[in-house]
Amino acid sequence: MQVTNYLFPIWTYSYLSVLPVVFLLTDLLRYKPVVVLQGLFLVSNYLLLCFAHDLTAMTFLQFNYGVVTSTEVAYFSYIYSVIPPEHYQRATGFVRSAMLTGFTFGATLGQLLISLAGVSYFTVNAVTLGLMGTALIVSFFLPMPQQGVFFGPVALGESADPLEERPGVTGPGVTGGQKAESKAGWCSRESLRLAGRRMWANIKESYSSRRLVYWSVWWAFAAAHYNQIFNYVQLIWNHIEPSSTSSVYNGGVEAVCTLVGAAAAFSVGFMKVRWEVWGEFSLGVFSAVGAASVFFISLTPNIWVSYSGYAIFKASYMFLITIATFQIAANLSMECYALTFGINTFMAITIQTILTAVVVDGTALGLDIVTQFIIYGGCYGTLSALFLLRGLYTVCTHYCTSRSETDTETGETTQHADTPQTAGAEGLSTKM
Repeated sequence: MQVTNYLFPIWTYSYLSVLPVVFLLTDLLRYKPVVVLQGLFLVSNYLLLCFAHDLTAMTFLQFNYGVVTSTEVAYFSYIYSVIPPEHYQRATGFVRSAMLTGFTFGATLGQLLISLAGVSYFTVNAVTLGLMGTALIVSFFLPMPQQGVFFGPVALGESADPLEERPGVTGPGVTGGQKAESKAGWCSRESLRLAGRRMWANIKESYSSRRLVYWSVWWAFAAAHYNQIFNYVQLIWNHIEPSSTSSVYNGGVEAVCTLVGAAAAFSVGFMKVRWEVWGEFSLGVFSAVGAASVFFISLTPNIWVSYSGYAIFKASYMFLITIATFQIAANLSMECYALTFGINTFMAITIQTILTAVVVDGTALGLDIVTQFIIYGGCYGTLSALFLLRGLYTVCTHYCTSRSETDTETGETTQHADTPQTAGAEGLSTKM
């Protein structure tokens, strides 16, 4: 109970408190230093796992890991900052594939080392520490981007309003050569002012669409519940079948579930569906499948049924989050994409923090792990019901509008067809 109700909530609180600062520093420091910082914290994280085992060390480890997860925002931002925009889609696919391959390889290797080779958890953590050290060394050799998306040196006479910027236009009495030679610093008041204007303009552009707001709401709530289930599912499995008395296959299950989720996400690219019509209905249906899976995970006494429920939940979530990501990013510039998902991530972590503070934290309800999962399943079910109703409304509105337009076009066609006959009848009456 101390692990569930005291240690794990520290990670959530740390993540929420550090994320806004890291998000701003990422762009200000031009990404690479934050990527290196993530490597340093990962190394320190596994040093603590290997050599420190008291409660104080584990408490610091949870804060340490909160910093690690908050710096993940720098990774994709760094990739986008060093490649041209026409390669964004392909680079995103390569990076996600690399992350998936690494996660699957790590989970499979850990399971094989423990189940077949009989190595200790210390050895597994030591191997991981070596891999993290290698990643840290590689990060030092990454190229440094020239400037960030929002923060950058401001040319003298450059408009602080990004919507007023025009190519080839300089301030009064300032020539192009003077403008190129005179730059405001990275942290100057003008640079910070311009960054704020850019962010505000991108926020207004991103959330001006009501449909995008709906997708973002689902994204934030679903991501929050997925994070909670992902973080605590090991505890529910240990509750169903304690690791001290039976074989543990959690690593292998995570590897299989990751591949199943990846296959579900990959299938989205081959579906010919009008997501603007059926997207919200799909969110409702598959969220209901996910909610039912959460109940299977927590209420069954059979560990393999719980494993299966987790595989279904993860596949449905990966399927939907891929659709949601595509729908949100479809009509956004890359600047808006980064900022929008930064805001959505912050909202998800805020919701997750509220869930943790109320349901998990020992200073509040401090519920047992089974009751926690029942609450997560109920909240996820409520989310599915809301989007199911919203999806039905969207589908009905679309087809009613389409039918009305079809009837109008049919009426106009009939009217045009009758016009020559009427004219001919009038001419005949005149002759008579």
